[in-house]
Amino acid sequence: VLGAGDITGVGGLQQQYDAQLRGSDAVVIRAQRADLTREQIQAAGTDPRRVVFETAPTPGTPLKTTLDPTLQSLAESTLAGVGPASAIVALRPSTGAVLAAASGPGSNGYNTAMLGQYAPGSIFKMVDSLAMFRNGLTPDSKVQCTPTLNVDGRTFKNSEGYPESSLGSVTLRDAFAHSCNTAFISQRDNVSQAQLEAAAGAVGVAVEAPSLGAAAFLGSVPGEAEGTEHAASMIGQGKVLLSPLAAAIMAGSVAKGSLVSPQLVLNPDAGTAAGATPGEPTADAASPSSTVTPEAPSQPSGQPITAAEAAALSEMMRAVVTSGHAGFLASVPGAPVGAKTGTAEFGKENPPKTHAWIVAVHGDLAVAVFVEDGGLGATTSGPLLKQFLTAAG
Repeated sequence: VLGAGDITGVGGLQQQYDAQLRGSDAVVIRAQRADLTREQIQAAGTDPRRVVFETAPTPGTPLKTTLDPTLQSLAESTLAGVGPASAIVALRPSTGAVLAAASGPGSNGYNTAMLGQYAPGSIFKMVDSLAMFRNGLTPDSKVQCTPTLNVDGRTFKNSEGYPESSLGSVTLRDAFAHSCNTAFISQRDNVSQAQLEAAAGAVGVAVEAPSLGAAAFLGSVPGEAEGTEHAASMIGQGKVLLSPLAAAIMAGSVAKGSLVSPQLVLNPDAGTAAGATPGEPTADAASPSSTVTPEAPSQPSGQPITAAEAAALSEMMRAVVTSGHAGFLASVPGAPVGAKTGTAEFGKENPPKTHAWIVAVHGDLAVAVFVEDGGLGATTSGPLLKQFLTAAG
């Protein structure tokens, strides 16, 4: 029960763990004679009423998190000038610790970083590639990158300005580096929707995360889809949804070489969390821009990503920087950067609007940057990522 003057959390972790952070007031129950008046009580030197029950006040318990104040502040300042809803999430793959989870001012207080639900576009080709590896392909396997591809009457095409030199019979590595949509969709008969769902779970996407200790949406990948819907899933469209946090976990699992178990709250059981169960989204978790009903999260099942699979994916992510869309990251100091850009269509306009994504690994750091209605991932989210990584050192 709240009264006038009480301090309460109104959003995020402060709201979720409000009871733990606030503690409790002292409670005193007294018994008195029926004829005792307020004036008599006030005039008495000591309270004449008999104490029948009393509890001492309980101070609030501080919430311990994995957030790095420097990186959190850096993420927030990086997004300060971004108009639309946006987010940066950074985590440490070796431990799963979430180091920064910032939503830009355009999110208007909404936790885009952890609760946003958006089509991921081409960053989901990391999941596609893992599923392809499990069906026998390697980064050197040849795939067909055509200008367009027709599936059940719907024409899919590559992004505007796709280099003609990267068309034709190309390696999976090159198709990934230049983000050839048609090459990935052409593998739809070799990769089932169920295999896509399993590959997503192998990198921590669309699964429950009880270790996180905070309300979050970790993605949604339908286990069944056919025709154009399955084709759309192969390029991170259709009913596939991710949050920026889920994208960072996906990249982190590749960097670690095994499944990352994300962690944000270190003492979730120190008090009673209010308003949500740790690791599960709250009732208002749906992003305002999401037009797809997400699938319920599942328990991780099947084979998590292996070190060999992660090494192959890391090689292809590095190719995105050395020969693909993210060449601007080559100058980031320190460990070599691996990345994947993503541009996700939404709405019914022609041409459609697009969300801008990019994920990257840099040493023991995995980062996802997202801008709603931001255009191209490489040109909008990319510079923000470079700014963040360069300053992070």
